[in-house]
Amino acid sequence: MLRIILVRHGESTYNLANMVQGRGSTANQSVLTDKGIAQAQLAGQAIANIPFQQAYSSPLQRAKQTAEIILSYQPSPPQLITHEGLYEIDLRGWEGMTFSEIQAQFPEQFDHWQDAPHKLCLDGFYPVVELFHQAQRFWQDLLSQWQTVETPINFLLVAHSGINRALICTALGIDIVHYHHLQQNNCGISVLNYRSGQWQLEALNLTSHLKSLTGSFLPPVRKHHTGQRIILVRHGETEWNRQKRFQGQIDIPLNGIGETQSLKTADFLAEVTIHRAFSSPLLRPKQTASLILTKHPAVTLELVPELREICHGLWEGKLESEVKSNYGEALARWQTQPETVQMPEGENLNQVWERVAQGWQKILEMTNPGETSLVVAHDAVNKAILCQLFGLTPSYFWVFKQGNGGITVIDYPKGREHAPHLQAVNITTHLSDSVLDTTTQGAL
Repeated sequence: MLRIILVRHGESTYNLANMVQGRGSTANQSVLTDKGIAQAQLAGQAIANIPFQQAYSSPLQRAKQTAEIILSYQPSPPQLITHEGLYEIDLRGWEGMTFSEIQAQFPEQFDHWQDAPHKLCLDGFYPVVELFHQAQRFWQDLLSQWQTVETPINFLLVAHSGINRALICTALGIDIVHYHHLQQNNCGISVLNYRSGQWQLEALNLTSHLKSLTGSFLPPVRKHHTGQRIILVRHGETEWNRQKRFQGQIDIPLNGIGETQSLKTADFLAEVTIHRAFSSPLLRPKQTASLILTKHPAVTLELVPELREICHGLWEGKLESEVKSNYGEALARWQTQPETVQMPEGENLNQVWERVAQGWQKILEMTNPGETSLVVAHDAVNKAILCQLFGLTPSYFWVFKQGNGGITVIDYPKGREHAPHLQAVNITTHLSDSVLDTTTQGAL
């Protein structure tokens, strides 16, 4: 397995001035601010317990500085390699300008940049399209060297907001139209896993290590945000999760670990103002939501039947090993081609996609601009929600990881009628001392 720890550089002098940096010679004058150095130090501390076998950074100063600071916290750091595949987007002609200046001087291109980035053309050059090609070439180069290695390898990649988003999109199969819909904060940490030809996003844009600088465990609401924020949580652990027993719609309660996870999630979200709360009607998410709401006693929990877990039919109540013995071929397809599996006397993912879409729309219609809502559901349901944010079909079911007690943050900055932005995925830092998801990897 290849594990990629992807970090955006710390705050730079151009970031502070709200200027476009890009990759040109002028942009390379941009260096870390004092705050950017502090961010890099906190990121280095947060991932100091992950031993890196390889480390790459963009050749640009702000990324290289960040990588060097992060590696200074490694007991045995690898040599830092600068790689041209990690250069920031080429925004020729815009570098050194503020976005307000660009909007005033290039209104049509600015509109494309914001709403149709694949159409942005600067003097015959399509910067976002080329950036995605660059990301694809980087992954091809990396995998050609390392994918056949049998022992797990941890890679540190330190780069920029634009190329990081392109790397994540190209790995997961997310279309270029969603380029702006994945957030990358300064020194935010993302985790990608590659195993047996498949990519999985374990975590996106973790920022809890930066709380001493930002005042919040969660990514901040972006400037000009006028819509809704939804905090999506997977329920805490059950005994059947630990046993790797398929639960589906059998109403299994939290175990002691799950209750502790839920209480830690409550503490993590205690300072967040929550206006509405929704849950699957099954006991394990209801318990999780109720424990979180002990910190928000004025909020009433509302149940959404469409958010119940996938029905596994005859698999429910069985250990994964038992399902393998009786339904081996179907289980193998479930793990590699989940969209092809009809659960015996249960559901298929197309049915789950349909009802989850209805439930999510119902939640959006019950929330108001400026509100933050809590939604607690299940592994398969949360995966379906995340896939649908990007128009991904059930064949992409496994690309998003959802750990017990994991927190995902989804913003609708212009309101529910407009595209959602994924601020963070599967935050589990409140459950352990690691940015990695250490929760039980059991059956659904």
